[in-house]
Amino acid sequence: MLAHFRSITGMTILIRDAIESDLPRILDITNDAIANTTAVWNMTPATLATRHAWLIERRARKYPVLVAIDADGTVLGFASFGDFRPFEGYLHTVEHSVYVDNTARRRGIGVALIQALFPRAEELGKHVMIAGIEAGNQISIDLHAKLGFVETGRLPQVGRKFDRWLDLVFMQRILGRNPA
Repeated sequence: MLAHFRSITGMTILIRDAIESDLPRILDITNDAIANTTAVWNMTPATLATRHAWLIERRARKYPVLVAIDADGTVLGFASFGDFRPFEGYLHTVEHSVYVDNTARRRGIGVALIQALFPRAEELGKHVMIAGIEAGNQISIDLHAKLGFVETGRLPQVGRKFDRWLDLVFMQRILGRNPA
């Protein structure tokens, strides 16, 4: 899967499936989010081994891991989805994640990555895509609303990071194709 788009700054970006050599940059972006944001509620940095196992697990389930790269081949962000919950009744629902390097945010890369996930989910017979977002992350909430996600719930104080309680907002988008 290859897709080109022009970022807000006019830069041409390529979105493609991740390969093993992308993992160090995926790791850097992940660990920056862990250390500096509430986008992910882990406190322990990821390792190259855990990111590699994650990539293998996603591939085994036919779930995409997409990267956005610039003209130099530098990974600027990544996105993926996985099972929402591990029960048969949720078979047609996935939860996605998207992370963009802190130097490349607000250029449309996150939007393009999420949009690239939609057809991949539909090809797998998925019906709903879920986003779990920290309630204070208005930029992410607005980005998802722009892409057709609607808020479906708020869970107050279900997480803790940086010595404060965090609220979780669930947003969902019903995808274009019914499950098989």
